[in-house]
Amino acid sequence: MSAHVPNTPREAAEAARPLVLTAFRIVVGLLFACHGAASLFGVLGGAKGGGTVPLGQWPGWWAALIQLVGGVLVLLGAGTRTAALLCSGSMAYAYFTVHQEHALLPLQNGGEASVMFCWAFLTIAVLGSGPYALDRLLTRRAVAGPAEPAAQPTSAG
Repeated sequence: MSAHVPNTPREAAEAARPLVLTAFRIVVGLLFACHGAASLFGVLGGAKGGGTVPLGQWPGWWAALIQLVGGVLVLLGAGTRTAALLCSGSMAYAYFTVHQEHALLPLQNGGEASVMFCWAFLTIAVLGSGPYALDRLLTRRAVAGPAEPAAQPTSAG
């Protein structure tokens, strides 16, 4: 049986939707996790150009923890909707408490990344993880149940 070849751009876009959603989730999760790792461990340039956020400092350390853990969960597609909603909320909080006080618009107050991450994670929370995610793999195995033991051959003797 041959695969259906899309005839129109709309059909091609619909056929690509599962892969694009999965790739979007992976890229957004990876970038967010990198922000958290930079702030917590000083890697990738560190927090704000160097160093780390002091352990337990509010809200920076907690935001970095959400970035790292939430980003990894979204990247893997594990608990995706919940993790993405938490990440989205943390970026909304960051925008309104850190950036908004400096100017009205994100371009003026340096909050572009917060706004983009907020909306990207909200999109993931609404649309889900896509077909290629740890959530889907675990759900399939749980629904299928444990494998049946192989039948033992009997001797005809």
